[in-house]
Amino acid sequence: MWLVVGLGNPGDEYAATRHNAGAMLVERLAAAWGVALRGRLFKSRTAVARRAGEDALLILPKTYMNRSGTAVRAAMAGKEIGPERLVVVYDDLDIPLGEIRVRKSGRPGTHKGMISVTGEIRTEEFARVRIGIGACPAGRDAADYVLEPFRKDERAGLAEGLERAAEALEMILDGGIERAMTRFNKRVPS
Repeated sequence: MWLVVGLGNPGDEYAATRHNAGAMLVERLAAAWGVALRGRLFKSRTAVARRAGEDALLILPKTYMNRSGTAVRAAMAGKEIGPERLVVVYDDLDIPLGEIRVRKSGRPGTHKGMISVTGEIRTEEFARVRIGIGACPAGRDAADYVLEPFRKDERAGLAEGLERAAEALEMILDGGIERAMTRFNKRVPS
Protein backbone atom coordinates (compact mmCIF):
# COMPACT_ATOMS: atom_id res chain seq x y z
CA MET A 1 0.00 0.00 0.00
CA TRP A 2 1.11 3.54 -0.81
CA LEU A 3 0.36 6.56 1.35
CA VAL A 4 -0.26 9.77 -0.60
CA VAL A 5 -0.55 12.92 1.52
CA GLY A 6 -1.80 16.27 0.24
CA LEU A 7 -0.71 19.06 2.56
CA GLY A 8 -3.04 21.98 3.18
CA ASN A 9 -5.35 23.56 5.71
CA PRO A 10 -8.88 22.26 6.34
CA GLY A 11 -11.96 24.39 5.83
CA ASP A 12 -13.63 26.25 3.01
CA GLU A 13 -11.78 29.48 3.78
CA TYR A 14 -8.47 27.81 2.81
CA ALA A 15 -9.65 25.53 -0.02
CA ALA A 16 -8.54 27.75 -2.92
CA THR A 17 -5.38 29.17 -1.33
CA ARG A 18 -1.83 28.70 -2.57
CA HIS A 19 -0.91 26.72 0.56
CA ASN A 20 -3.52 24.10 -0.37
CA ALA A 21 -2.01 23.08 -3.72
CA GLY A 22 -1.06 19.66 -2.32
CA ALA A 23 -4.56 19.09 -0.98
CA MET A 24 -5.99 20.18 -4.35
CA LEU A 25 -3.96 17.48 -6.08
CA VAL A 26 -5.14 14.72 -3.72
CA GLU A 27 -8.76 15.84 -4.19
CA ARG A 28 -8.22 15.72 -7.94
CA LEU A 29 -6.73 12.20 -7.74
CA ALA A 30 -9.60 10.97 -5.56
CA ALA A 31 -12.11 12.20 -8.15
CA ALA A 32 -10.13 10.67 -11.04
CA TRP A 33 -9.83 7.36 -9.20
CA GLY A 34 -13.52 7.32 -8.24
CA VAL A 35 -13.18 7.49 -4.46
CA ALA A 36 -14.55 9.93 -1.90
CA LEU A 37 -12.38 11.53 0.78
CA ARG A 38 -14.29 11.41 4.05
CA GLY A 39 -14.17 10.76 7.75
CA ARG A 40 -11.58 11.59 10.35
CA LEU A 41 -9.42 8.47 10.35
CA PHE A 42 -5.81 9.35 11.24
CA LYS A 43 -6.85 12.97 11.91
CA SER A 44 -7.53 13.23 8.17
CA ARG A 45 -10.06 12.91 5.41
CA THR A 46 -9.14 9.60 3.77
CA ALA A 47 -9.92 7.32 0.85
CA VAL A 48 -8.44 4.08 -0.41
CA ALA A 49 -8.10 3.77 -4.16
CA ARG A 50 -7.22 0.60 -6.01
CA ARG A 51 -4.94 1.29 -8.96
CA ALA A 52 -2.68 -0.99 -10.95
CA GLY A 53 -3.51 -3.87 -8.62
CA GLU A 54 -2.36 -2.02 -5.52
CA ASP A 55 -4.02 0.15 -2.87
CA ALA A 56 -3.18 3.80 -2.35
CA LEU A 57 -4.35 5.50 0.84
CA LEU A 58 -5.05 9.16 0.09
CA ILE A 59 -5.09 11.50 3.07
CA LEU A 60 -5.81 15.17 3.64
CA PRO A 61 -4.72 16.04 7.18
CA LYS A 62 -7.29 18.00 9.20
CA THR A 63 -4.62 19.14 11.64
CA TYR A 64 -3.73 22.40 9.86
CA MET A 65 -0.49 22.74 7.97
CA ASN A 66 1.86 23.27 10.90
CA ARG A 67 0.79 19.99 12.54
CA SER A 68 0.49 17.82 9.42
CA GLY A 69 3.11 15.41 10.69
CA THR A 70 0.82 14.05 13.43
CA ALA A 71 -1.65 12.86 10.79
CA VAL A 72 1.10 11.39 8.59
CA ARG A 73 2.65 9.54 11.56
CA ALA A 74 -0.76 8.18 12.60
CA ALA A 75 -1.53 6.91 9.09
CA MET A 76 1.89 5.31 8.70
CA ALA A 77 1.58 3.57 12.07
CA GLY A 78 -2.07 2.60 11.58
CA LYS A 79 -1.47 1.00 8.18
CA GLU A 80 2.13 -0.10 8.83
CA ILE A 81 3.45 1.90 5.89
CA GLY A 82 7.17 2.67 5.76
CA PRO A 83 8.67 5.90 4.44
CA GLU A 84 9.67 4.15 1.20
CA ARG A 85 5.92 3.98 0.36
CA LEU A 86 5.12 7.58 1.33
CA VAL A 87 4.61 10.47 -1.11
CA VAL A 88 3.90 13.97 0.23
CA VAL A 89 2.55 16.63 -2.14
CA TYR A 90 2.79 20.30 -1.20
CA ASP A 91 3.15 23.89 -2.41
CA ASP A 92 6.50 25.58 -3.02
CA LEU A 93 7.21 29.33 -3.28
CA ASP A 94 10.59 28.73 -4.93
CA ILE A 95 9.11 27.01 -7.99
CA PRO A 96 7.38 29.01 -10.74
CA LEU A 97 3.62 28.62 -11.04
CA GLY A 98 2.79 25.74 -13.36
CA GLU A 99 5.99 23.82 -12.68
CA ILE A 100 6.73 20.98 -10.27
CA ARG A 101 9.73 19.20 -8.79
CA VAL A 102 10.00 15.56 -7.72
CA ARG A 103 12.46 14.38 -5.09
CA LYS A 104 13.26 11.03 -3.46
CA SER A 105 14.24 12.72 -0.21
CA GLY A 106 15.51 15.99 1.16
CA ARG A 107 15.32 18.63 3.82
CA PRO A 108 12.01 20.36 4.54
CA GLY A 109 13.37 23.87 3.99
CA THR A 110 11.12 26.54 5.52
CA HIS A 111 7.83 24.79 4.70
CA LYS A 112 6.09 24.40 8.07
CA GLY A 113 4.05 21.38 6.95
CA MET A 114 7.14 19.52 5.82
CA ILE A 115 9.01 20.50 8.99
CA SER A 116 6.15 18.90 10.93
CA VAL A 117 6.16 15.75 8.75
CA THR A 118 9.91 15.15 8.95
CA GLY A 119 9.90 15.88 12.68
CA GLU A 120 7.06 13.47 13.44
CA ILE A 121 8.21 10.55 11.25
CA ARG A 122 11.89 11.20 12.03
CA THR A 123 13.19 10.82 8.49
CA GLU A 124 13.66 12.89 5.35
CA GLU A 125 13.88 9.76 3.21
CA PHE A 126 10.53 9.77 1.41
CA ALA A 127 9.25 10.96 -1.97
CA ARG A 128 7.73 14.35 -2.45
CA VAL A 129 6.11 16.29 -5.25
CA ARG A 130 6.45 20.06 -4.91
CA ILE A 131 3.90 22.17 -6.80
CA GLY A 132 5.08 25.63 -7.81
CA ILE A 133 2.91 28.49 -6.61
CA GLY A 134 5.24 31.30 -7.69
CA ALA A 135 7.45 33.58 -5.67
CA CYS A 136 6.11 35.89 -3.01
CA PRO A 137 6.13 39.47 -4.33
CA ALA A 138 8.83 41.73 -2.89
CA GLY A 139 7.80 43.43 0.31
CA ARG A 140 5.02 40.91 1.05
CA ASP A 141 4.92 38.53 4.00
CA ALA A 142 5.20 34.95 2.71
CA ALA A 143 2.87 33.63 5.44
CA ASP A 144 0.11 35.96 4.23
CA TYR A 145 0.84 35.31 0.55
CA VAL A 146 0.43 31.52 0.79
CA LEU A 147 -2.93 31.93 2.54
CA GLU A 148 -4.38 34.00 -0.32
CA PRO A 149 -6.45 32.41 -3.09
CA PHE A 150 -4.95 32.08 -6.54
CA ARG A 151 -5.86 35.08 -8.69
CA LYS A 152 -8.02 34.54 -11.76
CA ASP A 153 -5.02 35.08 -14.07
CA GLU A 154 -3.07 32.37 -12.16
CA ARG A 155 -5.65 29.60 -12.47
CA ALA A 156 -4.40 28.30 -15.84
CA GLY A 157 -0.87 28.00 -14.40
CA LEU A 158 -2.24 26.21 -11.35
CA ALA A 159 -4.14 23.77 -13.57
CA GLU A 160 -0.94 23.04 -15.54
CA GLY A 161 0.98 22.42 -12.34
CA LEU A 162 -1.70 20.09 -10.96
CA GLU A 163 -1.78 18.15 -14.24
CA ARG A 164 2.00 17.71 -14.17
CA ALA A 165 1.89 16.72 -10.49
CA ALA A 166 -0.79 14.10 -11.16
CA GLU A 167 1.30 12.59 -13.97
CA ALA A 168 4.40 12.57 -11.77
CA LEU A 169 2.55 10.94 -8.90
CA GLU A 170 1.22 8.19 -11.17
CA MET A 171 4.81 7.52 -12.32
CA ILE A 172 6.04 7.35 -8.72
CA LEU A 173 3.30 4.90 -7.73
CA ASP A 174 4.22 2.77 -10.73
CA GLY A 175 7.80 2.56 -9.41
CA GLY A 176 9.23 5.21 -11.70
CA ILE A 177 10.43 8.01 -9.44
CA GLU A 178 13.66 8.32 -11.44
CA ARG A 179 11.61 8.67 -14.64
CA ALA A 180 9.40 11.29 -12.95
CA MET A 181 12.45 13.23 -11.77
CA THR A 182 13.98 13.19 -15.26
CA ARG A 183 10.76 14.29 -16.90
CA PHE A 184 9.57 16.97 -14.48
CA ASN A 185 12.65 18.43 -12.80
CA LYS A 186 13.48 20.90 -15.52
CA ARG A 187 12.33 24.40 -16.18
CA VAL A 188 9.36 24.77 -18.49
CA PRO A 189 10.22 27.09 -21.40
CA SER A 190 8.32 30.37 -21.26
